[in-house]
Amino acid sequence: MPRFPHSFAFLAALLVLSGCAAKKGLIVEPQKPEVVYDAKPVSVLHGKASYYYGRWIGRLTANGETYRASDVTAAHKTLPFNTMVRVTNLKNGKSVIVRINNRGPYIKGRILDLSLVAAQTIDMTTLGVVPVKAEVLRKIPVMAKPNRKLTEAEKRAAEKRARAAL
Repeated sequence: MPRFPHSFAFLAALLVLSGCAAKKGLIVEPQKPEVVYDAKPVSVLHGKASYYYGRWIGRLTANGETYRASDVTAAHKTLPFNTMVRVTNLKNGKSVIVRINNRGPYIKGRILDLSLVAAQTIDMTTLGVVPVKAEVLRKIPVMAKPNRKLTEAEKRAAEKRARAAL
């Protein structure tokens, strides 16, 4: 039986745990597994969303960041900066989670202005303006707890269990 490095057991455990989180109705932010959002939204908004890019690329957003069309962000008139919002295109059911980093839109009936990549993710660039459902997500605090050091015997036993599980 081939031997696997210690990281394989850790990766396998991480994959199992991430699967458990999804089954319990939690949303885990990609690239940051320690940031988790409750699947039940704090509030739900309905309205129209548009998207912006072009002349806005490289300009400062309302929170001081530089706007990049490749960031998954959005503008909202009043939501606090860094609020995470799941935006669902009601025409096709596709959704994306965006971070609020700008103010707007200032056209009646529109509730969000999405970045270009966010708009592409929910297939709204052809139409330009689509009806959406915007769900404000609540962050669940995750406390980091340092792991204790394993003894050599415990390490060998964990490696043996990992190999046997394959």
